[in-house]
Order: sequence, then structure tokens, then C-alpha cells
Amino acid sequence: MSYLTALVLAVGFGVPLAALLASLAQGRVGAAAVEGMARQPEAAGRLQMAMIIALAFIESLVIYCLLLFFVLMGRLPSTAEVLSKITGP
Repeated sequence: MSYLTALVLAVGFGVPLAALLASLAQGRVGAAAVEGMARQPEAAGRLQMAMIIALAFIESLVIYCLLLFFVLMGRLPSTAEVLSKITGP
């Protein structure tokens, strides 16, 4: 696998995969927090704070992936460069 192929795969699948997995994780965190609040209503404040912190950590990972996406996009060659290398001068 060439460097360009690996870079294109990382850029094309990295952010959507991170967003998909983060959305699943956020759904699980929310469901677990609501379930815990339903079981113990007196602990709702502590559970809500823990849920907000967990959601912030999950979302920060997605933001890091988005930042990496933009960095890798800058490393990709233009379409004209790739076509000229494929077809020759």
C-alpha cells in the first residue's frame, strides 16, 4: 500500500468513523446516566456531573480527530498532480 493510499484512507474514513463511534458512546453514556437517575433519584446531581464530564471527554476525542483530518488534508496532493503522475507528462 502506498503512502498516498494510506493517507487517503485515513482522511476518508477517520473522521466519519470517529463521529460514528462517538455518537454510539454518547448514547450509551446518556442511557446509563438516565437509568442511574431513575434507580437513585437522590444521586441525580452527581450522575449528571459525571455524565457531562464523560460527554466532554468523548467530544474532545472527536475534535482531535477533526483537527487531524484538516492536518492530513493539507498533506494530500491536488487532483491535477495525481493525474499527471498517473498519465505521465
